[in-house]
Amino acid sequence: MAGGQLKVLTTLDHAKTQWYHFMAIVIAGMGFFTDAYDLFCISLVSRLLGRLYYTDLTNDTPGSLPPNVSAAVNGVALCGTLAGQLFFGWLGDKLGRKSVYGFTLVLMVVCSVASGLSFGHTGKGVISTLCFFRFWLGFGIGGDYPLSATIMSEYANKRTRGAFIAAVFAMQGFGILFGAIVALVVSAGFRNAYPAPSYADDRAASLVSEADYMWRIILMFGTVPAALTYYWRMKMPETARYTALIARNAKQAAADMSKFVRRHGIHLVATTSTWFLLDIAFYSQNLFQKDIFSKVGWIPPAKTMNAVEEVFRIARAQALIALCGTIPGYWFTVAFIDIVGRFAIQLMGFFMMTVFMLGLAAPYHHWTTPGNHTGFVVMYGFTFFFANFGPNSTTFIVPAEIFPARLRSTCHGISAAAGKAGAIIGAFGFLYAAQDPHKPEAGYKPGIGIRNALFVLSGTNFLGMLMTLLVPESKGIITFLHHRKELCHSQCV
Repeated sequence: MAGGQLKVLTTLDHAKTQWYHFMAIVIAGMGFFTDAYDLFCISLVSRLLGRLYYTDLTNDTPGSLPPNVSAAVNGVALCGTLAGQLFFGWLGDKLGRKSVYGFTLVLMVVCSVASGLSFGHTGKGVISTLCFFRFWLGFGIGGDYPLSATIMSEYANKRTRGAFIAAVFAMQGFGILFGAIVALVVSAGFRNAYPAPSYADDRAASLVSEADYMWRIILMFGTVPAALTYYWRMKMPETARYTALIARNAKQAAADMSKFVRRHGIHLVATTSTWFLLDIAFYSQNLFQKDIFSKVGWIPPAKTMNAVEEVFRIARAQALIALCGTIPGYWFTVAFIDIVGRFAIQLMGFFMMTVFMLGLAAPYHHWTTPGNHTGFVVMYGFTFFFANFGPNSTTFIVPAEIFPARLRSTCHGISAAAGKAGAIIGAFGFLYAAQDPHKPEAGYKPGIGIRNALFVLSGTNFLGMLMTLLVPESKGIITFLHHRKELCHSQCV
């Protein structure tokens, strides 16, 4: 029996790239496209939510989400994602990859629609309902991380496995861009249909009551790509590697964790710590880039715009960063990961992120002066480029390759959950830390300012570079010998 299974596995490792490989990339990748859209579209509309539900017309500036509300709106989906990664990662090893793959997608579709239908008689009621459904939306998104990575790893051949997994993850970039494009189109339509003065000219009229539909449309649009791929996700067969190495010996698979910790514990420390450190910086950058752009003057002061115009300006800025920095970085990884390897790309990415963060922080006052804003945006774009042509891609890929098949989904889920713990720290911490030490925003306590926050993020990236030294090179790691050891372990121990 072992000989037959081993033959199947080695055949998969050396198989030529075929059509089903590309189908798997598209099917799994569209999940990540949707994940990124759902996670990051909230940053496009959070300013609008503050205007609609927290504006006091007696104030000179439009309303903004209070600190605790802003933290909840931006971070609650990440909390759900962390829980989903742990739960579905474990479930994927216990019940199989395919059997839980469709459920995560259904959960994402339902909760995305429900998020947009968050009605209530008061702003507090609307925001509470929104946070509830975004938690469960995040829970479904969390399941997509370990399952998509593991499925793609187990479908791929040895030669192009890194590029295939990277291509799945690279769909995140298109999801972020698609979110910005949807927000641009929707806000442009509302801007033409409901022209309004700026807040400084007419406070009440600038809110544009019809804009309450705008954020709902943007949030619910994430259901479209997820729903389109549901049928094909259900048609995917269970991976042959799971069937050969785990499904035929489920009892033994459930009893292997203690042996795994002794053999692979240091690898788990490496994957969890690097993903944790990366996401502190990456999610701080993504969720609050609108605030950074406002501070350096790239987005005009809020009172000089109406509610719809502000969404349009934020979406345009994020689309530009996605086009020039985020997406190219992902696809550079796809192109080079099976040539130069995972370790080199991750080490280089962390190093360059450290350098560019320092380049933003040290001369920060220079960047905020008129005439230098474009230079800031270019430097800021390079941090996204090297995050994605670097650790944001490799931290996703490596756990899908270095751990045994019987615990691969679980360990990927643990690693990804560590990343989301970092994302939560980034989302909540940066919000407060970046406040001006002398003139914080209304409701916030003085922080350390954006300049010092950028120094902290630079230090975080440097620590990630040091922890990368513990990460093994996983290029070509699933070999004939590796399969033989796993089969022997599952059938002879």
